[in-house]
Amino acid sequence: MKLLSAISLLLISVVTADKAAYLDTLMQNAVPTGKNRFLEQQQVDNYQVNIASYSVRFEQCQFVKAFDEELAQSEESSTVLSTKRFVLFRLCPSGCSNCNYNYGEYLVDLETYLEATVQYFQNYYDQMCQACYECSNNAANDQDGQQQQGNNNRHLRFLQNYGESVNCDACVEECQKIENMEAKGYIDATEFVACKLIYGPQDDNRQPLYAGPVCASNGSKINIGVFTDENCLIADTTKDVNDYLSGENGQMRLGHSLLKNTYTNTCISCKEPADQNKNNQGNDNIDGDAVSEMCETLYSASAKCEKKHGFADGYGSYNGYENQLTQEDSVCSFMQSLKSGTYSEEGDILVSGASHVAGSDSTTGGQKFALTFFILGTVGLAVYAAMLHSKLVHGKTTPVTSRVSAFA
Repeated sequence: MKLLSAISLLLISVVTADKAAYLDTLMQNAVPTGKNRFLEQQQVDNYQVNIASYSVRFEQCQFVKAFDEELAQSEESSTVLSTKRFVLFRLCPSGCSNCNYNYGEYLVDLETYLEATVQYFQNYYDQMCQACYECSNNAANDQDGQQQQGNNNRHLRFLQNYGESVNCDACVEECQKIENMEAKGYIDATEFVACKLIYGPQDDNRQPLYAGPVCASNGSKINIGVFTDENCLIADTTKDVNDYLSGENGQMRLGHSLLKNTYTNTCISCKEPADQNKNNQGNDNIDGDAVSEMCETLYSASAKCEKKHGFADGYGSYNGYENQLTQEDSVCSFMQSLKSGTYSEEGDILVSGASHVAGSDSTTGGQKFALTFFILGTVGLAVYAAMLHSKLVHGKTTPVTSRVSAFA
């Protein structure tokens, strides 16, 4: 709901006041209609969107600068525009091998997206590294080759629940790099998924600085940037976060080995890992469904564009969500504006947008002729008007038709 309200505020900034008011009302009241309220109360707890067979695929990260009422009322703020940060992602069928139909497109705030996906990959690497070390120990200590092979296969099957097979020899080296990151002078970039202070000046005349996630490389990547406010709404693109990181051993730098997994083209399965661990740590088996906690979080928190893409398993199949479907066209339009280049990487509105085509500024011969004719005609009419005005002022009564003939 909060995300839909944010989208409505962004739409307000680029449409007329009347239409904006309508969109704002539409977005903020995304609840089941009255005639279905009783049905929703009876069924909503039992209704579950079936997305276990789908996979999450990152599409784009986008900044959008929009009017912020709190900044407008703040005497300390130098701007009334705050930076909203969104992620576009898809739910694709069949492991993303074909994501052209029967898919859903979604928009969620960047922080929510990162919290969900980072948690997923942290669990994944924890399980992978545990299996790798066990596998490595078995290879070193077991004298029975058959037993060793059996243990290796067990660990590989364990990780296949995440959609991957792991080479025990290769993954040990990768896990050691992750564990030794801090000792080698790196800070895990995922430490800054939530806005965090990185510079607190002793001098009151200097401004504190904060680090948080930003969109990079025209939205194809997610990085960590510098902000001038504690909520990471106002980005300072002139500063590098690495200049403000330090640890016990001195200057530190960001390590992106975990963060980069959140924006690659790799699909993340929504199927609940069957063997995650028996104590339900880091998984969602306790709720009894087959959908991972990551996908549940992203789906429930996102604005949805499903019907136009033929998505068969979303809220469109549930008759208690007419308002969700009614507002879908507006949501889809906003998503399209993000994809079409309406905003720059920094979030500023581009007037020309993506409709501008290179080379389209050149004029044709017909356009030049029409422009010349229009200019000459305008000049002629201006001269005629000046002459007519002059003669009228001096009291001359020559018929207008005669003057026109004389002018012609």
